[in-house]
Amino acid sequence: MPIKSKVDSKTYENFTTLKNYLSNYTKKAYIVGGAVRDMHLNRPINDLDIEVYNISQNKFEEIMKKFGAIGVGKNFFVYKWKNIDISLPRIEKKIGIGHKAFDVRIAFDEKEASRRRDFTINALMLDIFSGKLLDFWGGIDDIKKKIIKIVDKNSFAEDSLRVLRAIQFTARFGFKCDKNSIKIMQDINIGDLSKERIFWEFEKLFSAKYLHIGAYYLFKLRVFEKLFGFKVECREFVSICKEFIKYQENFSKKNYKYYFLFIVAKILKKDILLFLTAINAPTIYKKFYKEQFMQYNNNIDDKTIMQIALKMPVKYWLESYKPKVKSRAIKLGVYDKKLDTKVKSSDVIKDGFKGKYIAKEITRRQMVYIDNYLKKN
Repeated sequence: MPIKSKVDSKTYENFTTLKNYLSNYTKKAYIVGGAVRDMHLNRPINDLDIEVYNISQNKFEEIMKKFGAIGVGKNFFVYKWKNIDISLPRIEKKIGIGHKAFDVRIAFDEKEASRRRDFTINALMLDIFSGKLLDFWGGIDDIKKKIIKIVDKNSFAEDSLRVLRAIQFTARFGFKCDKNSIKIMQDINIGDLSKERIFWEFEKLFSAKYLHIGAYYLFKLRVFEKLFGFKVECREFVSICKEFIKYQENFSKKNYKYYFLFIVAKILKKDILLFLTAINAPTIYKKFYKEQFMQYNNNIDDKTIMQIALKMPVKYWLESYKPKVKSRAIKLGVYDKKLDTKVKSSDVIKDGFKGKYIAKEITRRQMVYIDNYLKKN
């Protein structure tokens, strides 16, 4: 496979420099993981992972330091240089709780090293010298069939985060999980995951193209029960998926990553804080949802729209994905701009209001303005 045509010019320049350097020490090195998958999916590639064979650990450390690479995972024999991760092939065995509790040993066989990968589509290996593709687990066939399939049941279960990775992959690529893999993942406990790792996977889901598929596998793999502590009924799940399928194209690009949880919380009639806490969402998410007027019914009247417009142009309100809300906001003149009621705090103070009564009077006058405005429109 011609790598040059699959990556940007800067990445190819970095790759060529590293390849030429490694050729002095080995004839066996491979691009592995997501980059090989994305080459076959014609998706953009932002970084590369390269595994180097036939070099001892001590020699590898020596040549990496000489090359200027920085060690980022000494116990895992991983170095980073620019946008390329360089590592020795390894075999991992779970020896405790948590994602760091692994016994790691160097692997000497490509197939055995690839066995630790989560899914067949991520277990592809591309020889950096010859361009030959190694596909021990049928990854290319699964890419063609748009299937997410577990490589090895035992190694897969050792890192429960892979259940969430499966979900975000289905949502990003529009793939389906094969039946056997679904059964395996349904039985995996994800209670050992740190909230930080959980959020990393959910964040990829939030920006994915196929949100309804992601929602389906959250339901199918029982993540609602495992992570959020409640069971979702089939009819509720169907309603969530229908909402995504029908309206996703209306989601604003600026706020796209906020819609997934918004729709889920809305359909399930749950406090969105429950979800934010469970995945340890950063402050920016909590602040954003706090500023939104969370309308959990479909009866959004003109007065509600005007109240939203006091805080923001309605196009930045998540409920504006509904065509009726958008059309009404446009007619009322508040879709692209905030509502200016001409009510000023200085006027309220001049009229003798003090302390907490200032804000109350401002709100009262704004509501009077809105009522009069709606009578005229």
